[in-house]
Amino acid sequence: MNSERLKDFRQAAYELLVLAKDAKFELMDAVMTTRNAACLAEFSLSPLFNRQWSSVYEALQDCRPDRKKLMMLYQEQLQQQVPRTEHILVAIDHTAWARPDAQTLKDRTHEYQKGCIVGQGYSTIAWIPEEQGSWALPLLHERISSGSSPILQAASQLKLVCEQSVNPILAVLDA
Repeated sequence: MNSERLKDFRQAAYELLVLAKDAKFELMDAVMTTRNAACLAEFSLSPLFNRQWSSVYEALQDCRPDRKKLMMLYQEQLQQQVPRTEHILVAIDHTAWARPDAQTLKDRTHEYQKGCIVGQGYSTIAWIPEEQGSWALPLLHERISSGSSPILQAASQLKLVCEQSVNPILAVLDA
């Protein structure tokens, strides 16, 4: 990716962040460049995050970007790299976050992860480059509500990605 294209992408992503844009953007840079962080507050130690530690939490609370518009921005970048005739490989994964002691947390569910746990489930659909590299680009990451299921959430996410893509989509899912 050339520097001009990267600047355009970063500007477009910045515009989609709504509130607390600067803090959120610095936090994203800190997350992408910090190798090991034991807790969220450690991202405030990054030289790319020019705020106090409490701003990490404020940035997350204040900024609710339009996930669909962000996904569309990501897909625009993909379409510049992948010829229209080639398929895009996506992986969909369901992950459970155990929260057994968070009794006031809304919409906890019973999740299966090495046994049955109480917590919240999340579904992620990510683009997987086939040629080389070990990274993935998350297109959508969403919590699974108690009124849904991992497969329904995955199907909804896959449908949205397929509707926005000019390339054929090949999806792989775990068990």
